[in-house]
Amino acid sequence: MNIKVVALSVSLLSLSMAGAVQAAESFSGSGSTAIQPVLTKWAATYKENTGVEINYGGGGSGQGIKDIKAGQVAFGATDKPLTSEELRKDHLIQFPAIIIGIAPIVNLPGVEPGQMVLDGKVLADIYLGKITKWNDPAIVALNKQMKLPDLDITVVHRSDGSGTTFNFADYLSKVSPEWKQKVGADTAISWPVGTGGKGNQGVASFVQKIVGSIGYVEQAYAVENKLAYTRMINAAGKVVMPDMKTFQAAAANANYGKAEDFYLILTDQKGAQSWPITATTWVMLRDDAPKATNEGVVKFFRWSLTSPKAQQEAEQLAYVPLPSSTVKQIEGYWKSKLGL
Repeated sequence: MNIKVVALSVSLLSLSMAGAVQAAESFSGSGSTAIQPVLTKWAATYKENTGVEINYGGGGSGQGIKDIKAGQVAFGATDKPLTSEELRKDHLIQFPAIIIGIAPIVNLPGVEPGQMVLDGKVLADIYLGKITKWNDPAIVALNKQMKLPDLDITVVHRSDGSGTTFNFADYLSKVSPEWKQKVGADTAISWPVGTGGKGNQGVASFVQKIVGSIGYVEQAYAVENKLAYTRMINAAGKVVMPDMKTFQAAAANANYGKAEDFYLILTDQKGAQSWPITATTWVMLRDDAPKATNEGVVKFFRWSLTSPKAQQEAEQLAYVPLPSSTVKQIEGYWKSKLGL
């Protein structure tokens, strides 16, 4: 009888220990929907290779910042970096994870991906509500080979706190003094016109459904949903396509080593090949979180930043992996801030 009791106790202890190990091998995150397609792909591959589960809820950069500040997730992701003062106040650190490209998308009869051309001023005037028809002379002047319809423009924007919005609005602030004065740039802004969709997927869904609409999404969403993304005229006056080559050209200007806590904005970069709305997604951790939690998250992102498989998966979705020099800076940052 005593032997059975002991055996049962050992079995229960084993189950309890197994449950604890399983719990320790599961980490949650929330935030940027711009990084969500590649992060979801990375998580699936990582689990297949290691058994460790990374659960990512998206929700927008604002949600990620809120959740990591509250300690409700192991990591948050944002396309708008926090200042060093904000990080220190809330016991946070941040590091870049991937370079992204944000592209305007349209739903117009007969318009194919990469066919239409826009520039910053026209894009700002559309989102200011000053250009309301697709055959407006300003749009026609940029698309002389196209027959544009006499159709109302339906503006679609993000409804949630969004780093994609921050970078989009930051770009418009750089190319339009009126936008900078009246609207500015932040994760949430007072939109002059338009209807809101939640997350990149919400904007993509609205544009898919509404003929005559325009929106902005991380390029992976445009590609995955077969949306008609536009070309843009960049700071050098050149017409460029939103693709790996132009995102890399803009990212080549990034020198994270000179930026405290990697705070660096990549919109409207110089260079003939640079995509004008290029951005970064950062990952945020709490420096006062349990060491095992930060170790698990750092191990996952070290894999995503250095594994050839992870880099390949990123590139297949039109993301730009960080250069090895930046990865070394990030590893030094982890050691300095977290002792990892």
